[in-house]
Amino acid sequence: MRHFDFKDGEMFAEDVALREIAETIGTPCYVYSTATFERHYKVFADSFKGIDALVAYSVKANSNIGILASLAKLGAGADVVSGGELQRALTAGIPADKVVFSGVGKTADEMRIALTASIRIFNVESLPELYVLNSVAAEMDVKAPIAFRVNPDVTAGGHEKISTGKKENKFGIAWSQAERAYAEAAALENIEIVGVDVHIGSQIDDLAPFEKAISKVGELISRLRTNGHNIRSFDIGGGLGIPYGDNSITPPPPDQYGAMVKRLTADMDVEMIFEPGRMISGNAGILLSKVLYVKEGEDRKFLIIDAAMNDLLRPALYDAYHEIEAVKAPGSDYEDISYDVVGPICESGDTFTKSRELPEMKAGDLLVMHSAGAYGASQSSQYNTRPLVPEVLVKGSQFEVIRKRPTVEDILKTETVPSWL
Repeated sequence: MRHFDFKDGEMFAEDVALREIAETIGTPCYVYSTATFERHYKVFADSFKGIDALVAYSVKANSNIGILASLAKLGAGADVVSGGELQRALTAGIPADKVVFSGVGKTADEMRIALTASIRIFNVESLPELYVLNSVAAEMDVKAPIAFRVNPDVTAGGHEKISTGKKENKFGIAWSQAERAYAEAAALENIEIVGVDVHIGSQIDDLAPFEKAISKVGELISRLRTNGHNIRSFDIGGGLGIPYGDNSITPPPPDQYGAMVKRLTADMDVEMIFEPGRMISGNAGILLSKVLYVKEGEDRKFLIIDAAMNDLLRPALYDAYHEIEAVKAPGSDYEDISYDVVGPICESGDTFTKSRELPEMKAGDLLVMHSAGAYGASQSSQYNTRPLVPEVLVKGSQFEVIRKRPTVEDILKTETVPSWL
């Protein structure tokens, strides 16, 4: 459920007219609904009532500290993949003992920061990483709590670029090498083995891959315990999909996912860790944009808007679909027109959609791209020296800017002309 609805012929975010936000803040901008974030988190977390579980929100999906602070108040932990994301989580009020640190390329400096903060667990993805972590922990005279991210060779995910659990992916320890990796970790003085971690992909619309991965990991946990390892946690990652409006997938609801997890892990005697990202934030945000020009091509019409691929990269990166709607509801007698919706960047890839049926639009009209709350602002850039767009959080009838739009002068202040010029 998302709280972006029409009232009296125009779209609102909760109780705030998007037109008012556009007039006050300018476009393009991201607009988020607090009610949607809260509802999605609660529905997901409630699916695991009755078992020992931590919901560690995947910060990479939407890393704004205003969003993280909202989730922290609900009891969320955080899954981070960089020192910067760790700092964001801590700044937002997420306790360090609810933070898990994932990612294939953790640096020694990032490890020091995380060990100093006393995070809950490192999800280690290679033996070289393990040995660096042991050395850093030894320097600090502490033990590093770890789980290995194991790669169960399970195919899942809606696009090849977001499938992470197959043997050819860069993530995790190969399934055939998992037990040897745990044996090597057990021999290291500054490593404490805590659990097992998997993450098989993103935008998954079927419970079968999860079932296969959980069953395989359950067998691995039994073998690891037989080998003397004290496995106390099982991190199943994230990956549950969301609808994007194109009817391409119908993801299972969280209660079905929760029931499946409970059934398969009932006898494992582990704390479960979950890393939802898109499922919490995806439909909690929209990208609000304005039409600059309607251009008549030789055989098509172009709707040129002020948002661009640097603001929302997913269509260019993944061929991703986003539902697009006019902020002003069309009259009952309107006819749809086929538009290519494009941005102003000098790349042919700066295309949000082709041949999309929309009401007739003109310069100055507002439109929204739905389901932009995940991997929207967090993947944005300043390509073409376009300032990062503002992020706005709505709560009821209130709204505030939670990331301001920098000026071009702000951007240029980070650069210098070399002294020899």
